[in-house]
Amino acid sequence: MSIEAIYSRRSIRKYKADKVPLNMIEKIIEAGRNAPSGKNKQPWKFTVFGGDQKDEMLLAMERGIQRELNEESLLPKDRNGLPDAINTLKIMKEAPIVIMVLDSDCKTPFERITAEYRITEIVNTLSIGAAIQNMLLQAEDLGMGTLWVGNTFFAYEELCSYLETDMQLVGAIAVGYPNEKPDVRPRKPIDSIVEYRI
Repeated sequence: MSIEAIYSRRSIRKYKADKVPLNMIEKIIEAGRNAPSGKNKQPWKFTVFGGDQKDEMLLAMERGIQRELNEESLLPKDRNGLPDAINTLKIMKEAPIVIMVLDSDCKTPFERITAEYRITEIVNTLSIGAAIQNMLLQAEDLGMGTLWVGNTFFAYEELCSYLETDMQLVGAIAVGYPNEKPDVRPRKPIDSIVEYRI
């Protein structure tokens, strides 16, 4: 994996129909597996979907989004994010591969939230974020495009039910050959995000 991948990586929202070879997926997951993790717990679990299996899984996500639109919402304060979730679902349908990312250490339905559980959840989320970033960069290095998806939370119950898991669903990664070349998105100036006390 080259350092240049950090600067060339983009979030891809348009994909070619070409299939992604299994050995490419394995290299991407291997990069994630080698991320640092708090107390070396390696709390990540990845479920790879393609073809009809991906279509079925995304139907579960679609059901969750429709429930949020048509019934009493489980996330009423986040309803303004539903149009983006609908668009993300379209992108996931176009991508040949979707990798669902789970926290194997935190369970759902959520246990009583103790301070210890919350700390575990935060540390695991940081660890899983590092794994996902490794995967995105490895995919970039392999000439693949990716989209880090967080909109799965709108269909949290439906997706966990489909996956038949009590693990906490963290998000997903769409993977495929890019069919676009997005421009660099603006970044905050470095002096606005760093405070030196040295």
